[in-house]
Amino acid sequence: MKFFRVESQPVPVTVAKGNPLLKVTLRNLKTDEIVEKKFKLDQSVQEVTQVERVLEYLYPEGNEYLFLDIWNLQKVPVPADVLVDVVHFLKEGTQITAKFFGEMIFSSELPQFLELMVVKTEGGDQSSSASSTKIAHLETGAKIQVPLFIESGDMLKIDTKTKDHFVQRI
Repeated sequence: MKFFRVESQPVPVTVAKGNPLLKVTLRNLKTDEIVEKKFKLDQSVQEVTQVERVLEYLYPEGNEYLFLDIWNLQKVPVPADVLVDVVHFLKEGTQITAKFFGEMIFSSELPQFLELMVVKTEGGDQSSSASSTKIAHLETGAKIQVPLFIESGDMLKIDTKTKDHFVQRI
């Protein structure tokens, strides 16, 4: 099942042959992709109510990840495909915002900033001026580009919303 949010007012479209249509811009709530769809005037669409809940990461379990619902203290299994973009930044205690339809979770979002430790760095010889960055392996398994002065054991502030994740050393 796919979930969309209406991003624009419906625009009437007249067609030379056939019935008029309504063109609507929609956002896929799972992939964040914007799409345009055309609907017949008499076509019905199911309206759903989404609920946002805060979940705290506990541990992986098979093809799922186990979270604790902060509101009702229930364990919530989240399928790996819902966490595609966030899984590499999860460590025990990380809180995410999850969107639910009934009991089904269809999207998740990390806080904008996380503090994570560097466990290993590779590349980036300081005597070489060819590159001003190197790869850092974080405690969660994520790999990001960091400046040359970052070393193993450093705590970093990470921006989870951008492709250039490094913000600062803490």
